[in-house]
Amino acid sequence: MARVDEVRARLREVADPERAAGQQAYMKSDLPFLGVRVPDTRRVARAAAVGETDPFRILADARELWDAASHREERYAAMMLLAVPPARGDLRIVPIIEHMVRTGRWWDITDELSGRIRELLDAHPKDGDALVRGWCVSEEMWLRRLAILSQLGRRAGTDLHLLSEALDPNLRDGEFFIRKAIGWALRDAARTYPEWVSAYVAAHALSPLSRREALKHL
Repeated sequence: MARVDEVRARLREVADPERAAGQQAYMKSDLPFLGVRVPDTRRVARAAAVGETDPFRILADARELWDAASHREERYAAMMLLAVPPARGDLRIVPIIEHMVRTGRWWDITDELSGRIRELLDAHPKDGDALVRGWCVSEEMWLRRLAILSQLGRRAGTDLHLLSEALDPNLRDGEFFIRKAIGWALRDAARTYPEWVSAYVAAHALSPLSRREALKHL
């Protein structure tokens, strides 16, 4: 696919081999890195999609770039393609997001994709709510993290009931990445709803990590 080849070529043009080894060690990644900064990867993905109006082509290219990736930045670019018009907020990205989470299985993947779920919640509240409610009890821990983080940045638009539904089934999970996500989600909600967060923390048995993160700015 022409767009996939373009993304690969442009990533290599801005690669920094001196950064690559450190990035791979930090992310504990099986895939090697090219040494491309995240903002540069985002710019490459956006530039490659300029003028595209067909969501099917964007989604197909994102899936191809993800599945055939030889370096981690190619996977980052694949996720970032889902954020460009006309794919952003389109329900047809859901199977690709789930595929990426289930095959990527790491925090950088879920954290990037959480923004796509936030956009779906804004564009399709009913369908987005159903996704979050299903994923928050998934057997796949990374889908549960995605559900917990799905409202980051919504501010006054945060659905506190949905947030509680995502958090409640995961409060006893001892996994670090779940406990961290719970605290992060509550800390973010506290920017707009500090009293609600304080009451939630007081009423629930949170792990010390989750509690500390939730109350960090209260």
